[in-house]
Amino acid sequence: MPESQRGARGTTRLTVPGTLSTPLEPSDPVERAHLLERIRDAVLSGTASPGSPRDLVSASWQRSLDAHVDPDHGRPRHVFQSDELADVRGGHLLAPVLPLLRRTLLDVADEAVHMMIVTDARGHILWREGNTDVLRRGDACELVEGTRWSEDSIGTNAMGTALASGRAVQIHSAEHLVRLYHSWTCAAAPIHDPDSGEVVAAIDLTGPLQTFHPSTLALVKAAAELAEVHLHARVVERDERLRARNRPHLDGLRGEPGALLAPGGRVLAAEPTGWLPERVAIPGDGDRVDLGERGEGVLEPLAEGWLLRLAPRTSSRPTLALPFLGAERPVARLDGRPVRLSLRHAEILTLLALHPDGLTADRLASALYGDAGNPVTVRSEVHRLRSSLGCSIISAQPYRLRARVDADFLDVRAALREGKVPAPHILRRGALLPASDAPDVRVERDHLEVAVRGAVLRRGDAEALWALAQSGTAGSDPDLVVRLRRLLPDGDPRRDELDVPVR
Repeated sequence: MPESQRGARGTTRLTVPGTLSTPLEPSDPVERAHLLERIRDAVLSGTASPGSPRDLVSASWQRSLDAHVDPDHGRPRHVFQSDELADVRGGHLLAPVLPLLRRTLLDVADEAVHMMIVTDARGHILWREGNTDVLRRGDACELVEGTRWSEDSIGTNAMGTALASGRAVQIHSAEHLVRLYHSWTCAAAPIHDPDSGEVVAAIDLTGPLQTFHPSTLALVKAAAELAEVHLHARVVERDERLRARNRPHLDGLRGEPGALLAPGGRVLAAEPTGWLPERVAIPGDGDRVDLGERGEGVLEPLAEGWLLRLAPRTSSRPTLALPFLGAERPVARLDGRPVRLSLRHAEILTLLALHPDGLTADRLASALYGDAGNPVTVRSEVHRLRSSLGCSIISAQPYRLRARVDADFLDVRAALREGKVPAPHILRRGALLPASDAPDVRVERDHLEVAVRGAVLRRGDAEALWALAQSGTAGSDPDLVVRLRRLLPDGDPRRDELDVPVR
């Protein structure tokens, strides 16, 4: 790969130097495969190409290369052993729909020398049926049940690219990134859960490249749509069953606001009608749901689904004190009760206090870890923090503090906003979480230090200057020393301490 095609982190960037006008694609599948092979090799090597890959294919190649898929020696990941597949299949949403897919596609697949493949949302092949010779060829190149065919596992292919793009796609011969699969042609379409709207599977028809036919794409799209219609009918049937079974729970609230929810949070019935959106986010932990201006909801699990009721409003919110200026070992106080915190938990509380409207898991991950932030890690940390403080203190989606916050760093912010200098006892405390290396905490800490120093120097108050000098945040600041020498009267013992570096 030419060095000019590698990014700053060594990731291959696709370019098509010297590309000619894309010629008309041959109608013969084999001739078309030869052309695609020349285009692929030219694009990957950075040499003049006889044409350009389709935009969809080019984008997929880039995603695959970013995931470090080897174009010449790639192999799919084996995830499930044969003895595990039965349980995985049985628990999948599409299991009841499989007979319908068989009736729709298997006769066509066998006659057209294809096989039908069904994957889950992550690209794991769960079912594979069809022409015996094609199945045998699939065995030889690991196109088998239990393997993962997402783009990050095996590169561009119809199943993985349909899942990645959310649309039906057809991939022919050398449009596959990995060379081993250039003798195949395939078409796939994603299948959506009508309850959540999320992609839950992909349906695929795959065969030797000589069997390519444009109608294959239309066929798998029709099969996917038929599967979604069947799933929708099952959801409607389940909804009616849940309403009938669980209505007494809703009536038992005796006129108080409440709702029956499907397992995924969709509202099935509500009293009063329309007081909730169509869907309520089910938290990953705890039984509380943030309902905005209406307060907090309490979830009670039913045999299927949930009963949601309003939590009683308390006369006053709890108070969360965050004395984090100069705090090497941070301790919060919840209604006066001390709560020892890890540095990471103190950082989370600091960021949530600075953003009263809340932060998503993605935004909080970036604020804590920078570009390497992972929202999964953040969710685990917040879960542990909620165990220390109580689930009602931090709401989810977005994460937000549901307490009256008393934070010394917020007091400093407020004083500066009003053109005031913070009180000397606050100035002596020092920097915000001085041991923290979280990007957004560092930014806030630096901002406060610069703003406080400027305000104190402008005011020229000896007590404030001395307090800042004692805080440790100013270090050996010659401007502070000079100003203090001018302001402190002769005989003031503090003048003697100015002969040594101020701390």
